[in-house]
Amino acid sequence: MSRKQTESGAGFSTRPDNAELCVVTGAFSYTGRYIAQRLLSLGKRVRTLTRHPNRLNPFAGQVDVKPFPFDEPTALAASLEGASTLYNTYWVRFRSGQTTFETAVANTQALIRAAEDAGVRRIVHLSVTNPSPDSHLPYFRGKAELERAIMVSRLSYAIIRPSVVFGIGDILINNIAWFLRRFPVFAIPGAVEFRL
Repeated sequence: MSRKQTESGAGFSTRPDNAELCVVTGAFSYTGRYIAQRLLSLGKRVRTLTRHPNRLNPFAGQVDVKPFPFDEPTALAASLEGASTLYNTYWVRFRSGQTTFETAVANTQALIRAAEDAGVRRIVHLSVTNPSPDSHLPYFRGKAELERAIMVSRLSYAIIRPSVVFGIGDILINNIAWFLRRFPVFAIPGAVEFRL
């Protein structure tokens, strides 16, 4: 069995060329980066699909990089070939120009179909707490639509519904903490019944 030697921040690690391949969407972003790091530490091969394929690769070449060809189903399926599991963190935080929640739903549906065509066995999908098709908020409505698309697909699946994801490098919670430490007054809108 041949083995590939790769350099990482912790020194050198070896991984069999036939190790399980996992695809992580957005491994250069916040959540995807931590998923990719964990998979690498478990000896998996990792590929990422990203909207920014030319961005600096923080994994020193350990992660194979492919673009998101959402409008090219054959190319999208090819980028998933050989993978056993797809870890999907792809989504948009807010509308910006042509980036909309509706576009994100359509793109993710294309990703699910491509995973089926490529023979991916399982999808681990990052959703949100309380998604609902009846929500007046397109963010939550879109997440519910995607959960349904995954459930009726041919893929085995796990759907994760976090309320907040935070840690080192997080923007939202760390910025709130910065304000709380430095300002004598911090405004909380609404009825102030938040549990976080």
